[in-house]
This record gives sequence, structure tokens and C-alpha cells, in this order.
Amino acid sequence: MSKSDPSASQKERRKTILWVVKIFLITILVSGTITFVSDAIMAASTMAVAFLILLAIVFVGIIFDVIGVAVTSADEKPFHSMAARKVPGAHESIRLLRNAERVSSICNDVVGDICGVISGSASATIAVQVVSHIEFSGEQFVALLMSALVAGLTVGGKAIGKTFAIRSCTKIVQNVGWLIWGLSNLPELFRKKK
Repeated sequence: MSKSDPSASQKERRKTILWVVKIFLITILVSGTITFVSDAIMAASTMAVAFLILLAIVFVGIIFDVIGVAVTSADEKPFHSMAARKVPGAHESIRLLRNAERVSSICNDVVGDICGVISGSASATIAVQVVSHIEFSGEQFVALLMSALVAGLTVGGKAIGKTFAIRSCTKIVQNVGWLIWGLSNLPELFRKKK
């Protein structure tokens, strides 16, 4: 695309605006749905199960953060040789790397922020359960403690995850590409087994 071509520039701008609107609407839909479902499940769960759900939400946020960082750090060259050797997932990995900005936005911003909001809501639900099960007058202390614990787990986990993602970016992207390949070929793989 030439920098002096106004029609190409306008087309690119429209494409970017459409992407932003699309991601905005998807985030609202996914966040609302997941928050509603997780709140309903956590309210009906025991404290131990609710805490495990909270840890799972934090873990999902960390995993997607790792994927987002790996995709922006990895080099495309090794995947071309894998694609030439017909390694499953190589083409999907190349597609991820060529769309690194969008993949990173989805993984780090959309999924990461949704997990952050949901984990905050989940920690509040657990704090309410703790206060209702134990005769304790320091509701604010319990809520503060839960909030600090979730923040510590999230930030600490993401710090470790980022270091791992930068050092092992090629392997992570390869595994994600293989997973996408496997999911997209699942019906065909089942047919071959029969």
C-alpha cells in the first residue's frame, strides 16, 4: 500500500474502525454472558468450589496473556519451514503471527480484561460467602484481602507468564497453531477413525 494512495488509506481506516466496533460489541456480549454465568455458578457453590472457579478465571487470564505476548514476540521464519514440511498447525501459526496486533488485542485486552472484571466480581462473591459463614465484623477487611489476593495472583502470574512467553514464543505459537489446526480438523479426524 502506497502512503500517497488516499483510497487505500481510507479503506484501511474503515477496516480499523470496523475492527474496533466489532471487538467492542464482542467484548460486551462475552463479558456480560460470562459474568452472568459465573456469578450464578459461584452463588450456588460452596466456598471451596467458588475459590477454585476464581483461580481458574485468573489462570485463563494468565494463559491468554502468555499467548498474546508470544504472538507479538515470535518470528515467522521457523513456521515457513514447518509449513513446507506440512507440520500440523504451521499455517495457523503463520496466520496468528501475521495478525499479531489483533491476536494480541483479543488475548491481552479482551480476554485479559474480561477475566480481570470477572475475577473481581468472583472475589466479591467469595468475600460475601466468607462473611456470611463466619461471625466476623470486618466485612471490608475480607473484601480488601480477597481483592489484594486476586490482584497479587494475577499480576504475579502475568509477570512469570510474560518472561516464559518471550523465552518460549516459538513453541507457544506452534502449540496454539496446532490446537487451532486440531479444533478445525476435529470432524475430519473423527471420520478417519471410523
